Amino acid sequence: MTEFKFSKRVPADGTDAVGAILKAAADPQIISFAGGLPAPELFPVKEMQAAVDLAFEEHGQEAMQYGAAKGVTALREQILEHVKQKENVTGELENVLVTTGSEQVLDLVGKAFVNPGDTVLVEQPTYLCALDVFKSYGADFVSVEMDDDGMKMDALEAALKANPSTKLIYTVPNFQNPTGRTMPADRRQKLAELAAKYDVLVLEDNPYGEIRFAGQHVPAVKSFDKDGHVLYMSTFSKTLAPGFRLGWLVADAKVVDKLTVLKQSADLHTDNLAQYAVVEFLVHNDLDAHVKEISALYGKRKELMVEGIKEYFPAGVKYTDPEGGMFLWVEVPGVDDTVELFKQCLEHNVAFVPGDPFFAGKPQPGAFRLNYSNAEEDKIKAGMKQLGEALQEAVK
Repeated sequence: MTEFKFSKRVPADGTDAVGAILKAAADPQIISFAGGLPAPELFPVKEMQAAVDLAFEEHGQEAMQYGAAKGVTALREQILEHVKQKENVTGELENVLVTTGSEQVLDLVGKAFVNPGDTVLVEQPTYLCALDVFKSYGADFVSVEMDDDGMKMDALEAALKANPSTKLIYTVPNFQNPTGRTMPADRRQKLAELAAKYDVLVLEDNPYGEIRFAGQHVPAVKSFDKDGHVLYMSTFSKTLAPGFRLGWLVADAKVVDKLTVLKQSADLHTDNLAQYAVVEFLVHNDLDAHVKEISALYGKRKELMVEGIKEYFPAGVKYTDPEGGMFLWVEVPGVDDTVELFKQCLEHNVAFVPGDPFFAGKPQPGAFRLNYSNAEEDKIKAGMKQLGEALQEAVK
């Protein structure tokens, strides 16, 4: 039997806890709030089919040929206009890189900036796939405490002082994954100021920001950036089509150039047909109206989930009440093992994602993430009752 000598970047066997959880949650008997999927019934299938037809008619040869590593020029122009209108972020074509999903941005940034032993500051908790990526490049994590308004700036500055060689700050300021929390404008401005003061990069991850169903829009951290310390990333996965795998980065031209070289080594370029299809979709359709429809549905589903928490969960349970996005966060006091709690809830035919993988350090017992975007209303009502019953038994 061959013994394969994998690199240190490959996780050890048995570490894919999330994969095992999602596999268990995929049982058709289980009402699952575990995944992070958009609602497929809102995918603009007919409109996108027409956009693909137009892409072939207008750009058939270009779509089928090798393309530019930085992306289709027309799409990069649309992205520039989009971030200018939505986030007050300005730039030129040289500042935009189209990627194969936002996950590729994480990987390219990790590859470009993180050496083994470098410090990366992250929210506590934070997006688990970002932890996986940065860990694969040898990052040492320092977690920064959050409150209901996201990352605390006094805690961030304390972490920067204690770790003067910090290479990167990673943040999801809008409807954060996993908590659903949103950072207010004054903290965003302070974050940009701290990045400049301590000469450290910020990777601002904004996949959910447009899906707002309550409250007021908050401008991007990047909009407060005066000297290029903030790298802004987003995606079409939550607003159009996750299967197209289209993300993007807006950053200093020097950063974009370096990441483009690394991207060429990874996939040469992102799928041309998907890029041209989105170009045509944006020209011939109202993306804002489509996102408004998504937001309305998710807001309704979130309200149903919160109502279920209030009605069925044990007293003393804490939860976030997001103004947008796809997730909320639950903290159940008196629970020592969240994975064991997950198993108990499976017996009640309901699933969530335990909070443990979202922590860079010691996890918080009894914390877990719920997804409401991909759950139909009757499933939310039934599932929250079943989840409440399981939690009532667990905390007795």
